[in-house]
Amino acid sequence: MQGTFQQKSETDLLQSFKEVRAYTEKLCEPLETEDYVPQPSVDVSPAKWNIAHTTWFFEEMILKKHVGNYKVFDENFAFLFNSYYNSVGTRTLRHKRGDLSRPTVKRVFEYRRFIDEKMCDLLSQDLPEEIRELVILGLNHEQQHQELFITDLKYTLSVNPLFPVYRENYAVEEICELPSKDFVKIDEGIYEIGFAGEGFYFDNERGRHKVFLHDFEIRNSLTTNAEFIEFVEDGGYRNHFLWHSEGWDWVNQNEISAPLYWYKKDGEWMNFTLSGLRKINLDAPVCHVSLYEASAFAEWKGLRLPTEFEWEIASEKFGWGLRWEWTNSAYLPYPNFTKPAGAVGEYNGKFMMNQMVLRGASVATPENHSRKTYRNFFHPHLRWQFNGIRLAK
Repeated sequence: MQGTFQQKSETDLLQSFKEVRAYTEKLCEPLETEDYVPQPSVDVSPAKWNIAHTTWFFEEMILKKHVGNYKVFDENFAFLFNSYYNSVGTRTLRHKRGDLSRPTVKRVFEYRRFIDEKMCDLLSQDLPEEIRELVILGLNHEQQHQELFITDLKYTLSVNPLFPVYRENYAVEEICELPSKDFVKIDEGIYEIGFAGEGFYFDNERGRHKVFLHDFEIRNSLTTNAEFIEFVEDGGYRNHFLWHSEGWDWVNQNEISAPLYWYKKDGEWMNFTLSGLRKINLDAPVCHVSLYEASAFAEWKGLRLPTEFEWEIASEKFGWGLRWEWTNSAYLPYPNFTKPAGAVGEYNGKFMMNQMVLRGASVATPENHSRKTYRNFFHPHLRWQFNGIRLAK
């Protein structure tokens, strides 16, 4: 991995570290102790686990390996807060993270303060490039978990029949684009894909290579709630001709009839937001849809989803960043992709199977954590992220 947050000195890197760590704790400000623990789904991690795991990353990947005579904060935390790094050792089962009433929330924040102090001491020194790169990876990792913190917490709050409010005036789902349904035309040709230039990138963006694209057109705006309601009310969830076989099985087995967090109340569509249950903003981009739903909607419109390569080449022609946008591309390695040695090599490469690529960013993505080559990836049935739809033809 290479790149930086564009820091030129240890002072810049130290400041970035402080800012990223402080933002995580700012996200925690509205929470009560009880909010930190529940885990209603295997795909959703408790708030306490998210803030502990990002701290564990700095201790495990940097302090334990690069600080002489370092004494760990708690010997049990390596097991409790490892996520999926087999190279590091055993770990709490993913679906059991919410069963941990101990360590307490107070203890986890003590852990954060301890690691922050040790990291600030380290970052006040002249550091070799290897350590700087690990710190930068750790900051990007924490930014990923800042987004997960929001999306996981939203799901956790959504299962509460009281529809609790995380923050007033925080219904980020309602942010809209300029209204447009125009299509941008891209000419047939050979294009280069993948990260180039200065700055940080993840290893799955590496391996810049050429692809051939036929003529295509891509819409310069996302599918709106109003458009998706037309699909729902036209029987889109009941028409098997629109769905992939797996998608149709998923719809029927899970009794899916609308995007996640949508409710019909007194004949009107409502949705759960981080500011509670609200009337759906018809002009806002549809949100929390699976790849199956995105594909069925595209089929209903007589259109399709773009490939990730089409999306990347066309991305300079339209605004993006309100939703992670499903593409019709499987998550696979680029040519000449190689996994780094050790635990860092487990970050992306081992997930390149049975997942689909999303491009862009979302309203929950932290600032300075998006670029047109960023490759997000999820299983096609998942929809608790701020996922949306851009059509192509």
